[in-house]
Amino acid sequence: MSENDISADLRQQVEQALSSGTAQNICAGNTKQFYGRTNAGDTLDVSQHRGIINYEPTELVITARAGTPLREIEQVLTEESQMLAFEPPAFGSTATLGGTIACNFSGPRRAFSGSARDFVLGCTLINGKAELLHFGGEVMKNVAGYDVSRLMCGAMGTLGVILEVSVKVLPKPETELTLVQQRGVADSLAKVHSLARQPLPVSATSFNDNALHIRLSGTDGAVHAARKLIGGDELPAGDDYWQQLKEHELEEFDTDANLWRLSLVSNAPVLNLLGSTLYEWNGAQRWLMTSENSEVIREEVSRQGGHAVCFRQRTDIQQVFHPLDSGLLKIHRQLKKAFDPDAIFNPGRMYAEI
Repeated sequence: MSENDISADLRQQVEQALSSGTAQNICAGNTKQFYGRTNAGDTLDVSQHRGIINYEPTELVITARAGTPLREIEQVLTEESQMLAFEPPAFGSTATLGGTIACNFSGPRRAFSGSARDFVLGCTLINGKAELLHFGGEVMKNVAGYDVSRLMCGAMGTLGVILEVSVKVLPKPETELTLVQQRGVADSLAKVHSLARQPLPVSATSFNDNALHIRLSGTDGAVHAARKLIGGDELPAGDDYWQQLKEHELEEFDTDANLWRLSLVSNAPVLNLLGSTLYEWNGAQRWLMTSENSEVIREEVSRQGGHAVCFRQRTDIQQVFHPLDSGLLKIHRQLKKAFDPDAIFNPGRMYAEI
């Protein structure tokens, strides 16, 4: 079956779902099924809608179908010494571009380069009326008004079926190395904020178990000059560390407790919560492994102006994503109605009300 036939077949499935009022559970590689609430419905499989459509290394843009394996895209980029700058986690060998964008997943480099949303230039999707829609393009400045293509990032498939995505890519750094310093939590947070105020090629930071990890990326001269200034011991297997952190393969993530992702301002203090915490993004992202009550967690995080998501559930958590206030909930409902008026796409995946 050709790609045009696959696209037409997906539209036909959506049309049939509309006629029967049957909810659709959009999936491809199934590596992100753990994330979010469980939603019922027939499977709408986009895994066969795959392949790189256009890649211009000199233009730093790649366009691919949603079912294209992330590994395939990264391999093609590596051959040109380029990369997805938001360093997305895969959480499995079958991870796809569409699932990555739908979840807006970004890795250790996110705080220094930007999120998945920041690199999406355009997309093609099927909306809840079985219409084929195109948004954006393949250049950074291509539209006036609201950039709808980036609205798909983090929507978890609740607004439509992503078919194609255009993403800006960046050259790989000439040199990378990782430094390790033995510091306490407060001292580590103070250190990374001190580094952030200086013109240094820092591309990732993390702290756990009294060890502060700092990754430097850039030209050979800039990286080694920064190394002398920052100090610490070089980690021989630095690439492996960040890969394992990104994919949650470090032993800290091997727990029977719920895994929470806490998003806060980077200079928020250490929170008064049970469990162990791994800090990323200069302290703005914190992975909390705990059996603490969800209401206690969200109350403490909200007090600091942040929000909390139960990233992986070991016990049943009904409210996975941070509750929305009435104003935001109204906006979410209006967007859902505009893109998917009959609520057939991933209903309840993010919030029970949507």
